[in-house]
Amino acid sequence: TSIINIPDAQTNFHLYALEWYPDSMCIFVDSIKYLTFKKESDDWKVWPFNKNFHFILNLAVGGSWGGAQGVDDSIFPQRMLIDYVRVYKKE
Repeated sequence: TSIINIPDAQTNFHLYALEWYPDSMCIFVDSIKYLTFKKESDDWKVWPFNKNFHFILNLAVGGSWGGAQGVDDSIFPQRMLIDYVRVYKKE
Protein backbone atom coordinates (compact mmCIF):
# COMPACT_ATOMS: atom_id res chain seq x y z
CA THR A 1 0.00 0.00 0.00
CA SER A 2 1.28 3.44 -0.89
CA ILE A 3 0.10 6.87 0.21
CA ILE A 4 0.54 10.04 -1.80
CA ASN A 5 0.14 13.10 0.42
CA ILE A 6 -1.16 16.14 -1.46
CA PRO A 7 -1.30 18.81 1.30
CA ASP A 8 -3.56 21.20 -0.63
CA ALA A 9 -5.77 18.60 -2.31
CA GLN A 10 -8.87 20.09 -0.64
CA THR A 11 -8.18 23.66 -1.73
CA ASN A 12 -6.53 23.46 -5.18
CA PHE A 13 -7.07 21.61 -8.43
CA HIS A 14 -4.55 18.93 -9.35
CA LEU A 15 -4.05 16.71 -12.37
CA TYR A 16 -4.32 13.04 -11.44
CA ALA A 17 -3.31 10.50 -14.09
CA LEU A 18 -3.17 6.76 -14.50
CA GLU A 19 -1.23 5.28 -17.39
CA TRP A 20 -2.41 1.71 -17.88
CA TYR A 21 -0.17 -0.63 -19.88
CA PRO A 22 -0.49 -4.38 -20.50
CA ASP A 23 2.26 -5.07 -17.93
CA SER A 24 2.10 -2.12 -15.51
CA MET A 25 0.24 0.93 -14.23
CA CYS A 26 1.82 4.29 -13.42
CA ILE A 27 0.21 6.85 -11.09
CA PHE A 28 0.93 10.58 -11.48
CA VAL A 29 -0.09 13.75 -9.67
CA ASP A 30 0.67 17.01 -11.49
CA SER A 31 2.90 15.13 -13.97
CA ILE A 32 5.08 13.63 -11.22
CA LYS A 33 5.17 9.84 -11.20
CA TYR A 34 4.59 8.55 -7.67
CA LEU A 35 3.93 4.86 -8.17
CA THR A 36 4.43 2.05 -10.64
CA PHE A 37 2.50 -1.18 -10.15
CA LYS A 38 3.97 -4.02 -12.20
CA LYS A 39 2.10 -7.10 -13.41
CA GLU A 40 3.62 -10.13 -11.73
CA SER A 41 1.31 -12.79 -13.15
CA ASP A 42 -1.91 -13.38 -15.10
CA ASP A 43 -3.64 -14.63 -11.93
CA TRP A 44 -6.72 -12.41 -11.48
CA LYS A 45 -5.96 -12.18 -7.74
CA VAL A 46 -2.64 -10.50 -8.55
CA TRP A 47 -3.58 -8.63 -11.75
CA PRO A 48 -7.39 -8.21 -12.00
CA PHE A 49 -7.01 -5.60 -14.74
CA ASN A 50 -7.60 -7.85 -17.76
CA LYS A 51 -11.33 -7.05 -17.70
CA ASN A 52 -13.39 -4.07 -18.80
CA PHE A 53 -13.67 -1.34 -16.18
CA HIS A 54 -15.68 1.82 -15.59
CA PHE A 55 -15.09 4.95 -13.52
CA ILE A 56 -16.79 5.68 -10.22
CA LEU A 57 -16.19 9.19 -8.91
CA ASN A 58 -17.34 9.10 -5.31
CA LEU A 59 -17.67 11.64 -2.53
CA ALA A 60 -17.91 9.38 0.51
CA VAL A 61 -19.36 10.85 3.70
CA GLY A 62 -19.67 9.55 7.22
CA GLY A 63 -17.58 11.75 9.48
CA SER A 64 -15.16 10.22 11.94
CA TRP A 65 -17.57 7.65 13.39
CA GLY A 66 -16.96 5.04 10.73
CA GLY A 67 -20.71 4.65 10.20
CA ALA A 68 -21.28 3.09 13.64
CA GLN A 69 -23.53 5.95 14.75
CA GLY A 70 -24.89 7.08 11.40
CA VAL A 71 -23.70 10.14 9.48
CA ASP A 72 -22.26 13.06 11.42
CA ASP A 73 -24.35 15.96 10.04
CA SER A 74 -21.71 18.49 11.12
CA ILE A 75 -19.60 17.51 8.09
CA PHE A 76 -22.13 19.02 5.66
CA PRO A 77 -22.13 20.72 3.26
CA GLN A 78 -19.46 18.92 1.21
CA ARG A 79 -18.54 19.10 -2.46
CA MET A 80 -16.27 17.48 -5.00
CA LEU A 81 -15.30 19.59 -7.99
CA ILE A 82 -14.09 17.81 -11.13
CA ASP A 83 -13.03 19.87 -14.10
CA TYR A 84 -12.84 16.96 -16.55
CA VAL A 85 -12.20 13.24 -16.99
CA ARG A 86 -10.50 12.08 -20.16
CA VAL A 87 -9.64 8.62 -21.43
CA TYR A 88 -7.15 8.06 -24.23
CA LYS A 89 -6.24 4.87 -26.02
CA LYS A 90 -2.68 4.54 -27.21
CA GLU A 91 -2.63 3.23 -30.77
